[in-house]
Amino acid sequence: MFRLIKSIRKYWTPSILTVLFMVGEAALESLIPYITADLVNNLGNGGVEMGYLLRIGAILSAIAIASLFCGGMGGYTASMASTGFAKNIRGDLMRKIQTFTFHNIDKFSSASLVTRMTTDVSNVQMAYMMIIRIAIRAPLMLAFSIVMAIIMGGKLALAFVVVVPMPSFKRVFKRYDKLNESVEENVRGMRVVKGFSREEYEKEKFFNASDSIRKEFTRAEKIVALNNPLMQFCLNFNMIFVLYIGAKLAISSQGTVVDVGQVSAMLTYGVQVLLNLMMLSMIFVMVTMSAESARRIGEVYAEVPDMDEIPNPVKEVKDGSIVFKDVNFKYSDEAKQFALFDIDLEIPSGATVGILGSTGSSKSSLVQLIPRLYDAQEGAVLVGGVSVKDYDLKVLRDNVAMVLQKNVLFSGTIKENLRWGNPEATDEEIAEACKMACADEFIEHMPEKYDTFIEQGGNNVSGGQKQRLCIARALLKKPKILILDDSTSAVDTKTDAKIREAFANYIPDTTKIIIAQRVASVENADMIIVMNNGSIEAKGTHKELMETSEIYREIYESQTMGGDQ
Repeated sequence: MFRLIKSIRKYWTPSILTVLFMVGEAALESLIPYITADLVNNLGNGGVEMGYLLRIGAILSAIAIASLFCGGMGGYTASMASTGFAKNIRGDLMRKIQTFTFHNIDKFSSASLVTRMTTDVSNVQMAYMMIIRIAIRAPLMLAFSIVMAIIMGGKLALAFVVVVPMPSFKRVFKRYDKLNESVEENVRGMRVVKGFSREEYEKEKFFNASDSIRKEFTRAEKIVALNNPLMQFCLNFNMIFVLYIGAKLAISSQGTVVDVGQVSAMLTYGVQVLLNLMMLSMIFVMVTMSAESARRIGEVYAEVPDMDEIPNPVKEVKDGSIVFKDVNFKYSDEAKQFALFDIDLEIPSGATVGILGSTGSSKSSLVQLIPRLYDAQEGAVLVGGVSVKDYDLKVLRDNVAMVLQKNVLFSGTIKENLRWGNPEATDEEIAEACKMACADEFIEHMPEKYDTFIEQGGNNVSGGQKQRLCIARALLKKPKILILDDSTSAVDTKTDAKIREAFANYIPDTTKIIIAQRVASVENADMIIVMNNGSIEAKGTHKELMETSEIYREIYESQTMGGDQ
């Protein structure tokens, strides 16, 4: 919680006002039984004048109205402070996550980060509201009530003793991560689930995750379930005790030790003491839950991005040349094997390079080092003659555009999605980029053309259309390096050829790296790299590799003999 306090910021004012309002409400409510006791005694003695009744009535009404005002304003300022606090936490978390590398995100998992930004933040929000409101009001009411009870009832006030239980909720939130992971996988992979008729299996997996949460919450709340009946028992016991002892003392002493008004006030203060103890027990439960949530949020705050930018980084990428010098890379420091090893490679600016290799040969791993999505553990990667670690990260990534096979489109119009590549792009620049990516062919046939709405994830366009839109979006960045990571796999060979021809004609100075499964997609490249088990097996032109690389020749022959070309 101390780490999260920094997120309060401008909401300190409503937080402090809430505390002041709660102090006022508690003090005012504690006065009412004291004044009422005097009224009861005077009524019992008889001879009360109407002026006295009106005066006491006016005082009690004023106190009640003032208490109501303090309580209402306290609720308003508490909600303002807690919701603002939660808003700041979510904003801080989002800004922190945006600094994470893929390695940092892999450490938490996306499902866990979603849980922390939703369920955990909501728990902390509720706890904060209770802390500045009920956690201030209840102890004050408890203290004021006990003090006033002692003043009015003396030893009779010793009846107010109760034990408050407190549960533990620590394991619950890990179960939420599993539940969110199951939901996320099912929503994103709905077509696959239905295509393989795995609905029953996925429903069973979700049920198990949900039932696991139920069991953990049941275990955590077993003690809490006893809280209310225990408190009710204590409340009723104390009322009977006070009534019996108080009435006996009042009768036997004829009001000299304890009078009727004091017994009445003691009953009221007794109820206040026990009700506020119940509130405190609720606070203990909520704070226990939120403490685990706060710890999980704090873990995200404490995570250090493993890509530190140096002071005075390079702000300009000179050209699109790429050099790999003795590069070795693995996704985790704990991993026993390198995903890439002994990588030595030079790519001149403006060249077109194709990368081929079997699944798992680390083709994508190689290109992800260029825009610093990951950092190599050994060796160096240079872009424009400068180590990628020496660049301003935003500058580097603005000059290196990546189009993935499963790139993402966001809900919004086609034009809005394309402007992710360049927010300042004109309509003419958008049209030109779409023409190069062969996206204009289907956009022009849509009713709203570039204002056509794209649903979340691009579910209302085909795979090939989505890929072409993502290529157009990358082209709008006007990058010095364009990486296509199997991003034309969903388009036909004719469209693929037209896209490559457009690249050669319109962006000749841009370095183009094409990861492909089809030899035809890279056959005319200036250099073709053959990857195998994390290393470069061979490199050269199509003609050279046909003579020197057995792997390349096998891929080519299997595709041409199978009629793939």
